[in-house]
Amino acid sequence: MESSSLQKGMTFLNTIIENNKKSWDIVAKHFAGGDALPSYGPLAQTEEELNLIGSVAGKTVLEVGFGSGHSLLYMNKNGAKELWGVDFSSAQMDLAQKTLYGIEVSLFTAPMEEEIGLPKNYFDLVYSIYAIGWSSDLPATFKLVYSYLKEGGEFIFSWEHPFYNQIKCRDHQFSLTDSYQREGHIETTTFKGEDAPMQIPKYKMATFINALLKAGFELVEIIESDIPVHAKGEEIPYSEKYYSLHKASNFPTTFIVKARKRTI
Repeated sequence: MESSSLQKGMTFLNTIIENNKKSWDIVAKHFAGGDALPSYGPLAQTEEELNLIGSVAGKTVLEVGFGSGHSLLYMNKNGAKELWGVDFSSAQMDLAQKTLYGIEVSLFTAPMEEEIGLPKNYFDLVYSIYAIGWSSDLPATFKLVYSYLKEGGEFIFSWEHPFYNQIKCRDHQFSLTDSYQREGHIETTTFKGEDAPMQIPKYKMATFINALLKAGFELVEIIESDIPVHAKGEEIPYSEKYYSLHKASNFPTTFIVKARKRTI
């Protein structure tokens, strides 16, 4: 009975991953160059401000969810020795290959939750910019990331703050639109104006952190991002847009985690 339930659960997750992959193949073009280093996310602080990654000169790096390849391009420009990446969208692969044309890089099309034979105990840094939250199995994903890293290697990821999408602004007031306690999936029928239905995982902050700890990581730093420093001196206009300085100056759009593989 337990085996049957587990099998049904895996089938459900695989269906979500496959459906999301098909939709991402449709909408990938809308995200080319967006949410990429040195930015950690929409209206969030940057690597230049936070210095979480620091120098990558001579390092071997892996990006989980490489998107259009612009974060890997950033790593290349900053002296990384080896570039690797995994993303489940074939359309993202096409975009990344164009972005990284002429640069030596190892890219793989596969879900982040699956074992695909990437080298173990090999990478100095694994990172993910606004992609890790698409994982439908955080424990499996974090366990794999842990296995890829050398002892003392670092894992840095950013994702939309779990509280941000619960808040909307209407008539100069903020209101709560959903229960923060409810986890599961947010279902959409369109994405970026395309007929691209998505099932977006919905996790609490504690779920991310506990999955990291259970995978064996030690936490180094957690940041609930402020708005970028260049926007601090501006007069912030009222806005009801989902992403706006008005909303982001009151509620963080992004959280960023830096963790480390324990040295035995």
